Amino acid sequence: MRIERLLQANILRLNQARRRVLRRAFGLWPFTFCLLLFAFLLLPSGWLPSAQTANGGVRFTDITKSAGLTFKHRSSPEKRYIVESMSGGVALFDYDNDGWLDIYLVNSLTMEALQSATPAPSELYHNNGDGTFTNVTATAGVGAVGWGMGVCVGDYNNDGWDDLYVTCLGPNHLLKNNGNGTFTDVTTSADVKDPRWSTGAAFVDYDNDGYLDLFVANYVDFDIHKLPVNERPCRYRGIEVQCGPRGLRGAGDTLYHNNGDGTFTDVSVKAGVADPQGYYGLGVVCSDFDGDGWVDIFVANDATPNFLYHNNGDGTFKDLGFVSGAAVNENGGEQACMGVTVGDYDHDGRFDLFATNFSQEYNVLYRSTGKNLFTDSSYAAKVAEASLPYVGWGTKFFDYDNDGWLDLFVANGHVYPQVDQAGLDAGYRQRKLLHKNNRDGTFTEIAAQCGDALMEKRVSRGVAFGDIDNDGDVDMIVNDLDGAPQLLRNDGGNANHALLIKTLGTTCNRDGIGARVKVVSGDLTQVDEVRSGASYLSHHDLRLHFGLEKRTKIDLVEIRWPDGRLEKLEGLGVNRIIVVKEGKGVIEQTAFNRAAAK
Repeated sequence: MRIERLLQANILRLNQARRRVLRRAFGLWPFTFCLLLFAFLLLPSGWLPSAQTANGGVRFTDITKSAGLTFKHRSSPEKRYIVESMSGGVALFDYDNDGWLDIYLVNSLTMEALQSATPAPSELYHNNGDGTFTNVTATAGVGAVGWGMGVCVGDYNNDGWDDLYVTCLGPNHLLKNNGNGTFTDVTTSADVKDPRWSTGAAFVDYDNDGYLDLFVANYVDFDIHKLPVNERPCRYRGIEVQCGPRGLRGAGDTLYHNNGDGTFTDVSVKAGVADPQGYYGLGVVCSDFDGDGWVDIFVANDATPNFLYHNNGDGTFKDLGFVSGAAVNENGGEQACMGVTVGDYDHDGRFDLFATNFSQEYNVLYRSTGKNLFTDSSYAAKVAEASLPYVGWGTKFFDYDNDGWLDLFVANGHVYPQVDQAGLDAGYRQRKLLHKNNRDGTFTEIAAQCGDALMEKRVSRGVAFGDIDNDGDVDMIVNDLDGAPQLLRNDGGNANHALLIKTLGTTCNRDGIGARVKVVSGDLTQVDEVRSGASYLSHHDLRLHFGLEKRTKIDLVEIRWPDGRLEKLEGLGVNRIIVVKEGKGVIEQTAFNRAAAK
């Protein structure tokens, strides 16, 4: 106690000495302070930086109606069964090679709809290049997929036209792009139907043979003809809700090897990715996490540990989930991982992982600390606490303001409509989260500063990102459960400079999926990969977007193609879309569509 009193006395004397120094230095400080306060109050309101100005002037504007999107997702309002809460994937891809991103929205059914003759089709919208879209579902032949869940995109036959793979409450559908605005369902002939309840999927050339293979995650063993019956109702925090996934038998996963002749072979067991334990697979993302030239596969599993399948380079994989630190959170507990994204948010040249989770579990950020090593940095990076009230789904690392640092988006929405009656969590309909990168390893949640659209409470699921108007900033499309989607245009992100890169493979797969791209502009170095799938059951623009802030020159673009070829481009300009063909360099350049900038 005596020591404590001495310490307190010393602190008091130091504070008194500090005040004496300040009084001598600023003898008129009270008068000065009052004068400054008076002047501050008289300043015109426009002088003070608004939330929008402080945020770089970026807003996301809902243009769904003006763009002509009339799609309505269909689901049972009561959500009596888990399958009625999980659908909602979306893809942004250029199906007709006209340089503008088109939209494919996945629809689901209800138990009642299965007995009716009025199924709700998934829909394809053609981008007209003027801010509007046209529904071309009927002529394209891509609507009848049954109980749809998600979608991924890739040119599986290397004919120059991107194809669709739609996951469903089995069977799935491979829709071959005919190159004339139509698609043909080749699921049976290609042998990729997977009759189980499939969720996340991604095209991936795991053996670097130049043909895209296909990984499919499956969720639970759910038979619509034998609906789960529980002797006692399932409860969530005291209220009666749908059952699952815990208590239901899980389903394994599938890896299809592309035979190069339009057919695939199921190599799941041989490759070591069949998931015989039956974990509840949802989000899938493929990336070369250790930089060895062989793409790895990460599976976000719901209520079970995640998989990180390391590619051994011989056609097999080894699960390093627990060894890597990405299987569970920092407390050693599995989470309800759903959506997933990959990006180098801290500019250390390594790809980090982020997965969305259930309410009160926190979204998890796995920061890469070495080859196949990750640490849970969720709270340290300040992305965990803001997520606790919400149920997260679609997500992506993306540079919303083109400052050269990856920000982070999360779409939210509960699975239980009954939470509204009990006043639990953040409610059934929930707002979105936008985390701005502070450039020091941390983020700040700023959705409220970016327009009303992000704060509107909705039941969101899949999200896809891409530059829909080619104006140089990243827009997004959100597929909501049981309702209309949101097409959110980025207004103001292109006040800073950027570069979009489209890859075309020659000896590797046509899309260049798996290509690793490094962009150097002065003191700024960024790295990304071309990927299929990710988010929550969704697919982003295959073009890679690099924000550059005010930098006006690209010093180096380095591409490591999936077949190992290294290609370097120097002295490129900014604010343009470039097409790079493997071995041929830049074959096309197009300036950003500044007429579309708002």
